Amino acid sequence: MYLALAIVHLTMCFLLILIVLLQTGKGAQMGSAFGSGASQTIFGTRGASTLLSKLTTVAAIVFMLTSLSLAIMSSQRSASSIIKEDGSKDTTRMPARPSPEKAPIPSSSPAQK
Repeated sequence: MYLALAIVHLTMCFLLILIVLLQTGKGAQMGSAFGSGASQTIFGTRGASTLLSKLTTVAAIVFMLTSLSLAIMSSQRSASSIIKEDGSKDTTRMPARPSPEKAPIPSSSPAQK
């Protein structure tokens, strides 16, 4: 279930990026406001929603729902660990290293030529 939801989440992520990049910017009519009579398009009504804006809304909602679902599912998953935390101590130990015996100190006589 977790893997299927993660695949849907990644698919929605890429789809949302694609849909947003395909849309035109909202500031495209800004230049027409300073020379022509179409200044109402800047802050006025937008008109009917396009198909891409509806797809953006749906993809964003699905993306948010899958994000929340994955967060909840990952917090409830049991964390597996290779470390055993049952309180018992491991009694198998490596033998202690034997202490190195003191080596005789070499004489410090100067070399004769």
